[in-house]
Amino acid sequence: MLLDKIEELLKEVSALTAKSADDVEQLRLKYLSKKGEINALMGEFRNVAAEQKKVVGMKINELKQSAQDKINELKDQLETNEAQSDDIDLTRTAYPINLGTRHPLTLVKNEIIDIFARMGFTLYQGPEIDDDQHVFTMLNFAADHPARDMQDTFFIERSSTMDVTKNVLLRSHTSNDEAHYMSTHEPPIRVLCPGRVYRNEAISARAHCFFHQVEGLYVDKNVSFTDLKQVLLTFAREMFGADTKIRLRPSYFPFTEPSAEMD
Repeated sequence: MLLDKIEELLKEVSALTAKSADDVEQLRLKYLSKKGEINALMGEFRNVAAEQKKVVGMKINELKQSAQDKINELKDQLETNEAQSDDIDLTRTAYPINLGTRHPLTLVKNEIIDIFARMGFTLYQGPEIDDDQHVFTMLNFAADHPARDMQDTFFIERSSTMDVTKNVLLRSHTSNDEAHYMSTHEPPIRVLCPGRVYRNEAISARAHCFFHQVEGLYVDKNVSFTDLKQVLLTFAREMFGADTKIRLRPSYFPFTEPSAEMD
């Protein structure tokens, strides 16, 4: 009799267990899929006498709901057990993707840091959003210097009264790190300052408004331009090969004297 079969399935469903998500899925297919046992009962339901259809129909719905509830219960129980397991790696990404590699800029930056570290430079990284005092004033930029103009620098807040102490901006060089470091540390100083900088320039194939810089600061007794040249030459040969040659060209910068550019 159909009612007896339904009662047997109800007992069977209530006793279901699963050890994995795959087991739960197999149970769902067995009982609730189009080719499952509960759906197969509908074929027999057509032959049920009219006066019994209501009772049998209600029992089939009860069985279907019980099967769905049991499968949901098993699924929740597995997820809870997995979350409580000591074997779970909480640092692993939730997305099924392979781990990538480091960005080329990061690789180059790390190589530069490593080279200077071997020459005794320590790493220091300051703020990208900074005040005018550390970005310009402490580096001897005149109040009317072009770098302070809107067309050259990204200002976040700018004083309408030309009071540069109230200006907040995206740094246009990592020299602000050196200003911060010298404000809190006594010589001798040998520090490397890599980081992102921002300049309000037209974007082209050769230039961008956002790029990276690396600056070094060496302050001590008996340090000369010769030391600067040797540090730069050592870096170039470590970075590009032992046969690398460099050329220093005299130049002007408001914050260093004497000054030179290197090729």
